[in-house]
Amino acid sequence: MSTASNDNVRVRFAPSPTGALHIGGARTALYNWLMARGSGGTFVLRIEDTDRERSTPENVEQILDALRWLELDWDEGPYSQFERRERHKEAIERLIEAGVAYRDPATAEDVRAWKAEHGNRGYRGTPKDVEGAAVRLRVPDDGETVVEDVIRGPVSFPNAAQDDFVIARGDGTPLYNLAVAVDDAEMGITDVVRGDEHLSNTPKQVLVLRALGADVPRYAHLPLLHGPDGKKLSKRHGAASVQELRDAGYLPEAVRNYLALLGWGTEDDTTLMSTEELIERFRIERVGRSSAIFDERKLRWMNGRFMRELPLDEYTDAVASHIAAEGIEVGRDALKAACAIAQDKAQTLAEVWPLIRFLFEPPVDDPKAREKFLKPEHLENLRGVRAVLAETEPFDAPTLEERLTAFVEERGLKPKAVYQPLRVAITGTTVSPGIFDSVAALGRERTLERVDAALD
Repeated sequence: MSTASNDNVRVRFAPSPTGALHIGGARTALYNWLMARGSGGTFVLRIEDTDRERSTPENVEQILDALRWLELDWDEGPYSQFERRERHKEAIERLIEAGVAYRDPATAEDVRAWKAEHGNRGYRGTPKDVEGAAVRLRVPDDGETVVEDVIRGPVSFPNAAQDDFVIARGDGTPLYNLAVAVDDAEMGITDVVRGDEHLSNTPKQVLVLRALGADVPRYAHLPLLHGPDGKKLSKRHGAASVQELRDAGYLPEAVRNYLALLGWGTEDDTTLMSTEELIERFRIERVGRSSAIFDERKLRWMNGRFMRELPLDEYTDAVASHIAAEGIEVGRDALKAACAIAQDKAQTLAEVWPLIRFLFEPPVDDPKAREKFLKPEHLENLRGVRAVLAETEPFDAPTLEERLTAFVEERGLKPKAVYQPLRVAITGTTVSPGIFDSVAALGRERTLERVDAALD
């Protein structure tokens, strides 16, 4: 029995379409994709849709939508496991004819009774070719089934403890472990990279592959993702699915970078990497055994770095796409000018519109900001600021900074006592891009109108 070599790498991502693509599944897809792209191999997408109630077209589309947004393109597929059921049934018949599988009408109660009589060894049935009998694969009585895991090392499963497990129900429906093994064999999969939760299935799939006379792929079982509190990652830790990350305003390239580092790292601990660097440097052998921590705060930091390094046109395109999904549309040139003053401030696309909204809409009404920074003593300073703004020429950020700085120093004021009232006057809030950039972008006329409204 040979083991698949590293030549002509063929990997697969095989999600069950039971809902949105979660972050753990996205990391699995990414690692498979990086292996394929880094080796010149093939990335196969296979939808394990045998659960017909939950495997709806809408759920399948959610997965495809998430992969497209992550820009993880596939070379083959998407294949439907359900549509391959005749191939699975043919394999079952071959196994029965070869004597390595048999029909057995035993019920769960029969199996329990057999184990009680045989000291809880793995169940071994008696072939009975009767209608409605399930099909079981023969498991060797002795020895071990060893899973050669790239991350964990060899993992041994004593054969004596394993049941002759069911590979088809009494109605002929193939079961998961049979279908997966047949698909991996017929699709020529050389490396199976998937989550830790599948490790217990792997010896069964190895036994099926051997019974079929097929090559056994290399396996790599990825440790689970946990939240910062050390518990299994879930919605309570923030965004739990790819679509939620997209809606929260993250860039796909930042998400790829962050997900890649959840369990894997470079020899020199590089943190920020382009996708090209990830492809070049990723090695599945460097994935650790310990659970990785998904911390959305770190993702936000990384996303902010990626956003600041985008060319302004690409940044503007990303912001335009994000706000369009919220039903907001503004002119391209005006948006680009607004993005130019916000690019250093926002960490996600979702943060950009609240920063620049004042350029397109009237100021928001934030009572707390108004009460804190539009008190009588602030209004006195604001009157002086208005006089400076009315006379500043040219009305651009450098000149505004020079004139307003001089005003602050002449009056012996703290900058916050001047700039925050001005910020609240023109935006309605205490948060905006740099105050000089904001005033210049708004323009003299609209700035003076808003200052006058605040003074009134």
